[in-house]
Amino acid sequence: MAGAEIEAPAGQDACAVGIDFGTLSGRAVVVRVRDGAELGAAEFVYPHAVLDRELPDGTRLPPDWALQVPADYIDVLRHAVPEALARSGVRPEQVIGVGTDFTACTMLPVLADGTPLCELPDYVSRPHAYVKLWRHHAAQGQADRINALAEERKEPWLARYGGKISSEWEFAKALQLLEEDPEVYGRTERWVEAADWIVWRLSGSYVRNACTAGYKGQYQDGAYPSRDYLAALNPDFAGFVADKLDHPIGRLGDRAGGLTAEAAAWTGLPEGIAVCVGNVDAHVTAPAAVAVEPGRMVAIMGTSTCHVMSSDQQGVVPGMCGVVDGGILPGLWGYEAGQSGVGDIFAWFIRTHLPAEYAEKAAALGMGAHEYLTSLAAGQKVGEHGLIALDWHSGNRSVLVDHDLSGVLVGQTLSTRPEDVYRALLEATAFGTRTIVDAFEAAAVPVEELIIAGGLTKNALLMQIYADVTRRPLGVIGSAQGPALGSAMHAAVAAGAYDDIRAAAHAMGKVQRGVYQPDPERAAAYDALYAEYRLLHDYFGRGANEVMHRLRRLRAQAAS
Repeated sequence: MAGAEIEAPAGQDACAVGIDFGTLSGRAVVVRVRDGAELGAAEFVYPHAVLDRELPDGTRLPPDWALQVPADYIDVLRHAVPEALARSGVRPEQVIGVGTDFTACTMLPVLADGTPLCELPDYVSRPHAYVKLWRHHAAQGQADRINALAEERKEPWLARYGGKISSEWEFAKALQLLEEDPEVYGRTERWVEAADWIVWRLSGSYVRNACTAGYKGQYQDGAYPSRDYLAALNPDFAGFVADKLDHPIGRLGDRAGGLTAEAAAWTGLPEGIAVCVGNVDAHVTAPAAVAVEPGRMVAIMGTSTCHVMSSDQQGVVPGMCGVVDGGILPGLWGYEAGQSGVGDIFAWFIRTHLPAEYAEKAAALGMGAHEYLTSLAAGQKVGEHGLIALDWHSGNRSVLVDHDLSGVLVGQTLSTRPEDVYRALLEATAFGTRTIVDAFEAAAVPVEELIIAGGLTKNALLMQIYADVTRRPLGVIGSAQGPALGSAMHAAVAAGAYDDIRAAAHAMGKVQRGVYQPDPERAAAYDALYAEYRLLHDYFGRGANEVMHRLRRLRAQAAS
């Protein structure tokens, strides 16, 4: 049966399974192919979560590290998929395909057969043998050198990334591995995106997906950065592409292979059904939100925010994470930008700054801490709290591409209350998104509409702030599982149910347009606050004051 396309039994609706591997958990959803109805969903929380202080054996980690354990991803297949299938009431033989997406850029070093190095007994205490999560920012020094050398040599691919590549991406993380643990680098036979590794485990076929190759692997116009360029970075890095990275690239929505017997046993799905080429959580969400026309920017808001958009215009947008031909939809230029911290910032504030009195009042009202602070903040007028914040608690992805930057809060007095700061942080992330939108517009790449996906859509105050700050109507995806839905849609295409992802989007996608409209009076007030945000943004972010970088170096020295 392996390798053969499967059709649902006569008289039964065909279904596809989408699996979204996020930062802290994996979510599976069973979707009806004819109309996108979500019939069952389940979540599995990673037992090891994010390793940012120590490895499972207690080995300490330096600052700015963020690792994961790949066995947690397999456990998603073992637990979330069978549970979602059981909840859906769908018979396994009705499922014709499975698709996956991952946070990116999430990288792991493996042997030629796909075995992660962290699973080898000799390497359980070696940090570089583990998965480097997207928010691993300890390769900033390598990213700075990659950018400086590319600019000096006028490498043609650099402009496709707005003039800078990120410490989060494939080459920076690999160069850090080489320079900090040459032994583990030497043992690495494949440097693999987690998005491709999970497809490898499902199908037995290793195929690099076009999305991560283009956005995170600097693959442009059919080529990676040259051997000469890599040798100039480090002579031992010259063979990186040929020896550890290069591999056949699959188009989005293509079939990578059939579900293996092993993966069928994990998931409870039929052996041989279509396994789709991997994809990225943000990019796969665009068709799920029916954002298949130029100018519709989708912001996937969670722990971080990723902004993706397709356009018929090719432009150089400062600080963008990339522009890739067909990177989201065939025939259009796919753009990516992002903010490294959004929901993470709000969660950090609740975790570290919520007074016991507030927690008690929230509990008495039957409200969560976020809900309670939001209710207090919602009663304020724009600017009433007198604060401006910079949303750089996890660095800046776009447009500055500098993960050594940090958060700022200006305007505190002895009268400042927790809800004031909380609202200022909400607004700061909206200002960050407007900065990205302005950069696109200045590069003659129009942004006509914002569509929001992710768990933060539940916060009506936050959504209205974004509409007012950006002066654009906000649509909302009609699914709580946007990435998983998008993955299921791509699986339907891979299984032959639709000719292409546009057709699948119009049949299976879900969006509510114009849910939040900008209010002219509030928007004008936010224009004044945004002007102050941009002053701080440029002062701290463009070299006028290097205090954030100096503090980062002092912290590293103290921790060494």
